Amino acid sequence: MSPVIRAAIFQTAWTGDKESMIKVHEQAVRDAAAQGAQVLCFQELFYGPYFCQVQDPKFYEYAEAIPDGPIVRRFQDLAREHGIVLVLPMYEEEQPGVLYNTAAVIDADGTYLGKYRKTHIPQVKGFWEKFYFRPGNSGWPVFDTAVGRIGVYICYDRHFPEGWRALGLEGAQIVFNPSATSRGLSRYLWQLEQPAAAVANEYFVGAINRVGVESYGDNDFYGTSYFVDPEGRFVGEVADDKAPELVVRDLDLAKLREVRDRWQFYRDRAPQAYEPLTRP
Repeated sequence: MSPVIRAAIFQTAWTGDKESMIKVHEQAVRDAAAQGAQVLCFQELFYGPYFCQVQDPKFYEYAEAIPDGPIVRRFQDLAREHGIVLVLPMYEEEQPGVLYNTAAVIDADGTYLGKYRKTHIPQVKGFWEKFYFRPGNSGWPVFDTAVGRIGVYICYDRHFPEGWRALGLEGAQIVFNPSATSRGLSRYLWQLEQPAAAVANEYFVGAINRVGVESYGDNDFYGTSYFVDPEGRFVGEVADDKAPELVVRDLDLAKLREVRDRWQFYRDRAPQAYEPLTRP
């Protein structure tokens, strides 16, 4: 495995229907592969609108089984064809009435590696997620892929430092944070939290946000997706705040050892002192 990984993230706007949205993302896989990308992550709930702006049971129909549903199988074929690792943030139905906000991870040979279920579920205006999702029960999996060890943390999760650290302790080298976050609520945090997490936990972070105003609410999704390195520096430019964009960047994994040797945060942790953090 090369220490330099070409990684991609894709931000886009809701097209108006599920099938055309899937096709936009299939083309993003082809475009990323044509640019030499070895891993690609999509935005939160990638094949639909961000329906959590309203509370309507009709959107339960967007959920499907992982890994046995048609979308995972469809993208397994694409991953195999193009030799690219894919992270697919989806709406998962474990069984009728048991629904999760989930990311499926597919290796470059098309093998399904597993899933992460979003742990922290908000319930505030414009983000009525408890209506749609149970809190995740997957723990903090890190996936051994063709490009290294990958973790996933989904949108609202990013406000909670404990999961970032758990992913680092499990050996994550790159953590993707697919999101749907809007201009009026959290813009001031967007370029603070993920760089801080990358520094504190000494890995790369790929932060993905959708763009545009959708017909289900007035949330203005502001894009500006980016990669950040373990020193908190953006890798290349931040994406546009209004237009769809495929962001492809080279990540030098040798930077991880350099930074960890310098700072030794993992050596100097004091877990014996953290018992109060586990109190409800």
